[in-house]
Amino acid sequence: MSDSPAARLQKLFEGHRLTPTQRRIAHCMVRGAADVPFLSSVELAELAGVSQPSVTRFAVALGFDGYPALRRHLREVAPAERPEAVGEDAYNEYQQAVQGEIENLRRLSAMLADPAPVQEAGRLLAGSSPLPVLGLRAASSQARGFAYFAAKVHPDVRLLDEGGSMLADRIDACVTAGASALLCFALPRHPREVVEALEHARAAGLTVVTVADSAFAPVARDSDLLIPAPVGTGLAFDTACAPMLLGRVLLEAMADALPDAQARLEAFDAGAAARGLFVE
Repeated sequence: MSDSPAARLQKLFEGHRLTPTQRRIAHCMVRGAADVPFLSSVELAELAGVSQPSVTRFAVALGFDGYPALRRHLREVAPAERPEAVGEDAYNEYQQAVQGEIENLRRLSAMLADPAPVQEAGRLLAGSSPLPVLGLRAASSQARGFAYFAAKVHPDVRLLDEGGSMLADRIDACVTAGASALLCFALPRHPREVVEALEHARAAGLTVVTVADSAFAPVARDSDLLIPAPVGTGLAFDTACAPMLLGRVLLEAMADALPDAQARLEAFDAGAAARGLFVE
């Protein structure tokens, strides 16, 4: 596991039952891991969009006497000096959004230093036939992209990218057909329907693997294995380069766990060539 400030914060929060407000604070702290040790409780509260007493209660929930004790602990595991943004003033708002995504990809890379969670996810997804892939609203494109490529190596992939009263029926149909796991892409703002769908899936016996923007996302409670990938918030609408890349990494891990993945790819390529499917 990476020894970055964000990774250390993530480890600090593990094993604690946090309220939604406390998860919001934790998520905010992970996103700004380098700066948080130098913030007052009031500043952190403003950054997270919560009240100052909520920050104090959060620190106590983690086992500290109060926020000052938590901040002292964070300074022990953070750089001695607050890092300055390199050339930040030289970037316009669009470039800053790109730089933010580059930092998100660095965080994803650091997280992948421990490949075990992704490998376990790949094994679970490869072992489920059919394989339901869920993603609603902002996450629908991530689910659709994964399902498109996964169908080239997996015998039965079923995309669940539409909500409504039939969503639970479609999950039940996957279970009846033999599914053992479900892959969910969950991005903010998190639809209530996704949380309800995961509750239903687990009650039906499915193992839920989730790609979410944070380990403290609302879907965490109903996920058996959650792998976080941060989203960018520098523009009017969130950007999701890291979740998309994590989806491709999961595809690789799943293909590695499927014994006939290469044969399926070769068969697809042969069929595509025979049909003249691509112009290259």
